[in-house]
Amino acid sequence: MSDPVDTTDPLALEQQVCFALSVAARSVVAVYRPLLEPMGLTHPQYLVMLALWQRAPLSVRDLSGLLQLDPGTLSPLLKRLEAIGYLRRERDPADERSLALTLTPAGQALRARAEQIPPAVVARLGLPIEELRGLHAALTQVIAAARPIPAT
Repeated sequence: MSDPVDTTDPLALEQQVCFALSVAARSVVAVYRPLLEPMGLTHPQYLVMLALWQRAPLSVRDLSGLLQLDPGTLSPLLKRLEAIGYLRRERDPADERSLALTLTPAGQALRARAEQIPPAVVARLGLPIEELRGLHAALTQVIAAARPIPAT
């Protein structure tokens, strides 16, 4: 039997927001894994595709900002998605220094299959949609609050 949580200890593992967020993130990504594998996508690649389905074409810089990932982290994801035929990386004619990302017909067609993922995740989690929306709102606030303060 586990010990009760000591609410007076400021370092109790079970009291740490970082611990709860870390475990929740790993657990939710694990729910996505079997849904994404038949499409040949990892969870980070799925996030790239979500952004492109919504806003393509995008520059790597814009995608980096949307996903809050540095371009160096994105590069291998983009190369893999290009290799499997879901997107194209091309020099932006308006700015040769910038890479433009566009969906291929296969990448566009994949969206229809991906539309089945959100309801499957909601069903698997078994939480009312209102609770999930509230959780999303709370996490969005945490993300905003944790952003670095710009140097002046």
